[in-house]
Amino acid sequence: MRKKQAFTLVELLVVIAIIAILTGLLLPSVAKAKTKGQGIQCLNNHRQLMLAWRMYNDDNDDHLLYASYQPSEAYKDPYVWVLGWMDFDPANPSNWDVNQDIKRSPLWPYCGNSVGIWKCPADKSTIKPARGPLRKQIVPRVRSVSMNLWVGGFGGYGLLSGDDGLTLGGSLWRVYLKANEMIDPGPTRTFVLLDMREDSIDIGNFATDMTGWPNQPDQTGFYDLPASYHNRAGGLSFADGHSEIKRWLDNRTMPPLVKGGLIPDILPSPNNKDVIWLQERCTRKIKE
Repeated sequence: MRKKQAFTLVELLVVIAIIAILTGLLLPSVAKAKTKGQGIQCLNNHRQLMLAWRMYNDDNDDHLLYASYQPSEAYKDPYVWVLGWMDFDPANPSNWDVNQDIKRSPLWPYCGNSVGIWKCPADKSTIKPARGPLRKQIVPRVRSVSMNLWVGGFGGYGLLSGDDGLTLGGSLWRVYLKANEMIDPGPTRTFVLLDMREDSIDIGNFATDMTGWPNQPDQTGFYDLPASYHNRAGGLSFADGHSEIKRWLDNRTMPPLVKGGLIPDILPSPNNKDVIWLQERCTRKIKE
């Protein structure tokens, strides 16, 4: 009789073990490649949004959009770069409906009908809408990008770090209202847009606390936290049009996420090199 050929149990176990070892060796490379790909897409998104921002400026006599609205001056709302409030409220359409805020933005006509550029591809935050056509479905939130508060401010005013909030263009720290005012630290060193963490983003601005700059680093801290989705790094874009993935150095810049909620706004962080890096690329004191 002809003997049947078959794998023994030992041979099968050896093959399974080899496959497991190869998988373990390949997974870090696959994850690294995925992270790198998301970083490249994030940079591209920032470049496209910055192109839209610069085109808007060119068409509007160099006037800059406001980073956030000023409640007492609602007539300026059409000149705020994006309205709305991001949170995890399922009844809040700003979280999930691109028609609510993004497509009403002054930048939208320059965005090439692309809603994807408003969010970092590595931001996986979701929401389950309480109403509308997506009711009870789990859908991605629509925005992770915010604007440097000192670019346009609250309707042209600064309300942080010693500013009295009553002087257009700022009283202590400069609020840039026109592109040609960006002389110091200059367009290549003034960030305009930045990706924020899902538990820190709310209104349209990223507020860098200038307290302690330049010679009192023991007083530094955060009002908002930047994103760190790209292996402890996050995306930014600058007034000259270039974008960067910045790797954060201090663990206090990256506390554990508050899933489904918002982290506190005021976070003291003395001698934090990441805060100082942002301060250096934000604004400058108004010279007397």
